[in-house]
Amino acid sequence: MDFGLRQLALCILPLCRLLLATAEDDWKIATATLSRDRDGSSSVATGGACGYGDLRQSSYGGYSAGLSGKLFNRGSSCGACLEVRCVNHIRWCLQGSPSVVVTATDFCPPNSGLSSDYGGWCNFPKEHLELSHAAFTGIAETRAEMVPVQYRRVMCGRRGGLRFSLNGSSHFFQVLISNVGLDGEVVGVKVKGHTTAWITMSRNWGQNWHSSIDLIGQSLSFEVTLKGGKTIASYDVAPPYWRFGMTYQGKQFHS
Repeated sequence: MDFGLRQLALCILPLCRLLLATAEDDWKIATATLSRDRDGSSSVATGGACGYGDLRQSSYGGYSAGLSGKLFNRGSSCGACLEVRCVNHIRWCLQGSPSVVVTATDFCPPNSGLSSDYGGWCNFPKEHLELSHAAFTGIAETRAEMVPVQYRRVMCGRRGGLRFSLNGSSHFFQVLISNVGLDGEVVGVKVKGHTTAWITMSRNWGQNWHSSIDLIGQSLSFEVTLKGGKTIASYDVAPPYWRFGMTYQGKQFHS
């Protein structure tokens, strides 16, 4: 039996249209709920699981999403852009099923005390998005507790260059990378002082990368690699007199 016939055999009432649409244009099936706070900062007040901090002060604005464990993938999906639309719910989906583009900025934790079908929306292996207020109200009625959605990965449109936020100490150097274009998913980072070779950094958490090296007093260059395979090097991003807590701007990825 070929793929089309298998899809038709699986179609049951409302699911049929959703399955066929997914097969035709790479949309995937998930569910979505509204974030607790209207500004989308339900957990970013303490940094969020991606480390971006207060989204109101970042380039990601109000269109953000927390991802269930399967989608979050231990933080590697941080910074990815997803197009999301509400489908197959006449009462809660906005007319015409408009879509919004959100940035993955947080982790939606599981709740083992609740069923995956009622309340435990982010339990593994569910594919679920907890949307910011602006994003959710762009596709569905606010009163909805949970809505069925389709999502797909899209390229991220960013203004300005990559942002490198520095933290740590003389024995622990950490950089948060944000405002990343193209697929948005950073999978590799290297740092270089003006007296060192390129040094491979390790993912600490979210999009925070670290190395146990003292780079104080050196100008800093960074090499960033995306999931899609593209690499860009930004030379002398930070001057020798850089300080922890500061953010510097480098080059940007372009298609």
